[in-house]
Amino acid sequence: MKIDVRLTDKSEAYIIKNLYPLYLYDLSEHYGRIPNVHGIYEDSDDFRTLNDQYEVQNIWWEKPEVLFPYVILVDGIPAGFILIATPPHCNKGIDYFVNEFFLIQSLRGKGIAERAANIVFDQLKGNWELFTNPLEKNIAGQKFWRRSISNYTNGVYTEINEETFDGQKTIFRFDNSGK
Repeated sequence: MKIDVRLTDKSEAYIIKNLYPLYLYDLSEHYGRIPNVHGIYEDSDDFRTLNDQYEVQNIWWEKPEVLFPYVILVDGIPAGFILIATPPHCNKGIDYFVNEFFLIQSLRGKGIAERAANIVFDQLKGNWELFTNPLEKNIAGQKFWRRSISNYTNGVYTEINEETFDGQKTIFRFDNSGK
C-alpha cells in the first residue's frame, strides 16, 4: 500500500468534510453520544444538515499559515485526515497541536496511521501536543498514541492525565526540533 499525506487547500476541502461525519460517528462510541434531533453528530440542534456542519469546518482552509488540514491517501484514495493547529489555537509553549486525527476503520491496525502521523511530524518541527480520551472505551487510541509517539521519539515524550479545555484527557507532548 502506498501511503501519502497531503496538505489540502480550499478546492479539496470537501474530501475532509466527506470523511468528517465518519470521524464523529467513531467518537460517539467513546463518549456515548447520539446524533442531535436532525441526525447530525453535533452537541447542538442548530446543525440541521451536513452542510451546516461543513460551514463551521471552513476555518481550516481560511488560515493557511496557522491551520494545516492534511488528507491521508492510501493507494490514492482518501482514507483519513490529520488536522494540525498552531498558535494561537494551541496551548502556550506548543508549536503544533494534533486537533483531529482519523483513519477509516477498515485500514486500522496496518501501520498506516502511524506512518501518516510520522509524515506530518517530519514536516513540522517543534513542540507538539495532542489529547486523547482517557476512558477505558478508548484503550486502543491510547495504546496507538503511546506506541506511535514512543517509536517516533525513541521514548522521549511526556504523558499526563489532566483537565483541558475539552475535559479530562490523556495529554502527550514531545519535541522533534532536533530530529
